[in-house]
Amino acid sequence: MIYVEDKNLVIPGQILADDDYYPGRGTFKENGKVCSSLIGLVSLRNKKIRVIPLKSKYVPKKGDVVIGKINDVRFSMWDVDINSPYSGILPAFEVFGRDKKELNKVYDVGDVLFLRVIDVDEVKKAKLGLKGRGLGKFKGGIIVDISPTKVPRLIGKKGSMINMIKNKTNCKIVVGQNGLVWVKGNEDMEQLTREIIHTIEAEAHTSGLTNKIKNKLCLAIDGELPVEETEEEFVLEKPKLQNFKEELEQEEREKAEAEKEMQAESEVEQDSEIETEEEADAEEDIEAEASEEKDTGDKPNFYDVIEELKKKSQSRKDKNLSYSDKSNNNSFILNNR
Repeated sequence: MIYVEDKNLVIPGQILADDDYYPGRGTFKENGKVCSSLIGLVSLRNKKIRVIPLKSKYVPKKGDVVIGKINDVRFSMWDVDINSPYSGILPAFEVFGRDKKELNKVYDVGDVLFLRVIDVDEVKKAKLGLKGRGLGKFKGGIIVDISPTKVPRLIGKKGSMINMIKNKTNCKIVVGQNGLVWVKGNEDMEQLTREIIHTIEAEAHTSGLTNKIKNKLCLAIDGELPVEETEEEFVLEKPKLQNFKEELEQEEREKAEAEKEMQAESEVEQDSEIETEEEADAEEDIEAEASEEKDTGDKPNFYDVIEELKKKSQSRKDKNLSYSDKSNNNSFILNNR
């Protein structure tokens, strides 16, 4: 269980959460409770809770980019003030390599450099380097000092705050993680930028800070507030009801029409098959008739044969009868004699 919200202001010893949360920087755990160890703002990240101090000094970490001022030039290194209780050194070989040159002819006391923390030893002494894009000596401009804990608020989400200041003032701005900010531009804009940066530092814990800074810049530079961008009113349209009955009837009609078309195609196919069969039958009949005619021409007709036999039989009968009559006549003649 958690007892505070993100960005709440807390004091040392205040209970922040129970065992469900993990203690981070600026907190400690006692009797299963996560408590604050300083005055600061609560920062919640998933199950990890930490407290960002309202005021703090920079503690160097490897990989940080910082702004430093040359305090002293020694035999083989420069002593650099990095706005921290811990000292910083810039070795000569990080600048020259193995070449030997007079250090004060390159960087002298009072020069301001943009550097990277290469390493940190056991007593927090920071070893610095100049290898990297944009690192080197600043020329001109002013330095603004803020609390290192307010640096993320000055930069903003994805650089939104610092880019807004750059675009409006036309100033070059470089922010070091040690709380030092280099600003270069028109003298009036440099002073305005200094004022804006200190305002952000003082009100980093408040909400709506980006719009407040935007309005302040516009009043100071343009003499008027920015035109508010009006968003188009979004109207949620009422969903249209679908008439499923009409859709179903339409589907039924389409289905019936499709069946009719299929049936018509089937009937056409059947008619063509019937015509084909009739043509085949007609061809068979023609072939059969031709075959009969052929058979008739080769073989004698049966009835004709019968008639011929009858004629021959009648002829024989007539001959016998004539013979019998002749014999009777002859005997009659003999008897009369």
